[in-house]
Amino acid sequence: MTDTLIERIVRREWDQFQRTNNEGGRAACQGNWPVFNQMRTSQFLTWPEPLLDSYLDDLTEADHVGRNLVTEKYGRMMASTAPADYAANIEPYIPHLSGERVARQERIIATQVAWAADFRARYPKLGMAMRVLTTAEDTPEATSFETYLRGELGTYSDRTLGLYERMVTDRAASGRNLTEDTILATVRLGGFADLDEAEAAQ
Repeated sequence: MTDTLIERIVRREWDQFQRTNNEGGRAACQGNWPVFNQMRTSQFLTWPEPLLDSYLDDLTEADHVGRNLVTEKYGRMMASTAPADYAANIEPYIPHLSGERVARQERIIATQVAWAADFRARYPKLGMAMRVLTTAEDTPEATSFETYLRGELGTYSDRTLGLYERMVTDRAASGRNLTEDTILATVRLGGFADLDEAEAAQ
């Protein structure tokens, strides 16, 4: 069931991604279904089923009312990478997030950035293939893991964010690292047995 659910989510995201207008025309990655499918599937393989259900509802509802969550995600990232453009052309047209909502997201982001830094310290070669880590490292050409995550969390419904928050809290309580779990799923989809084998092959 979970595999089918993930396939439906990734297809919905891909459809919205295809309708996302990029400054300067279509981005090369918009034509690369295999990489998109692998990267998004590996993320969702780490999610519990109630969270997957809730996020699929978000995507379905967005399609129903004419919102594009993928476009919004990239738009929200521009608060860091292109702040003037964001303030003039994006912020007025996307849902406003309350201070309480932003604070909840920032707590999640702080946990995940720490996990990503820990993973990179232990698997430096795999870490090199990741995005730069923090918003402070953003450039107009490169968006960090932190900024990307902030953009993505900002598109979730309150229900989805609550379930995501619970997943992160549960992972932290059990000493698990979500970045490690996600990249393990990625390398397995790429044909490696585990992270050590993938690291050695880099």
